[in-house]
Amino acid sequence: MSRILLIDDDTELTDLLREYLTGEGFDVTAANDGGLGLELAQSESFDALVLDVMLPVHNGFEVLRKLREEASAASRSLPVLMLTAKGDTVDRIVGLEMGADDYLPKPCNPRELAARLRAVLRRGRVEAEESDDSLTSGQIRLLPAEHQGYWSDQALALTGAEFAVLKVLVQHAGEVVGKEVLTESALGRKLMPYDRSIDVHVSNIRKKLADKGASRDLIINIRGAGYMLTQSKQ
Repeated sequence: MSRILLIDDDTELTDLLREYLTGEGFDVTAANDGGLGLELAQSESFDALVLDVMLPVHNGFEVLRKLREEASAASRSLPVLMLTAKGDTVDRIVGLEMGADDYLPKPCNPRELAARLRAVLRRGRVEAEESDDSLTSGQIRLLPAEHQGYWSDQALALTGAEFAVLKVLVQHAGEVVGKEVLTESALGRKLMPYDRSIDVHVSNIRKKLADKGASRDLIINIRGAGYMLTQSKQ
């Protein structure tokens, strides 16, 4: 049974989501403020986090930032689904830039939330079951079983979604990969209209690679087609 931490100050919504997700086979722990939620996330082991933006004590962005800044790989790779106000594009982009894996607008559909959680959890299980064989493209090396990436032997602090996106690009190095394919392969869902999740994840990957000395043009955007990792596979 997958353990889910739900952090939202809307107690009525929290009770509804907890009841629904429990019925779907999830073990749900709820917190109604960012302080308690962060404490739980740091002290206990969860398989995924559902995080509202507007919270007392610490808002959702502060909770996410503190988790992603921690040194442990578990905190960096913990799947995080942000709950954002419907139509609030800014909060969605900021959340993704700070390391959220995905987002859902509030009020969210419990069935859609369960589907998104299953997608991120399935991705984690697949990577955990993969062999120890590394994936290599130029100076990029990925260890799927360890969920760790490297540029020229320098470790990359990738989130779960970023690792999944980079893995698809490495597997198709030198080829254009459409956003639809990246969304389905890395995020486990269909590409939605006006959805910029993949764009933000790729931007984050570029920054992290550039910090290690890689060219900003290592991953290029082919307008209207998708993204391509330009260096060849080895």
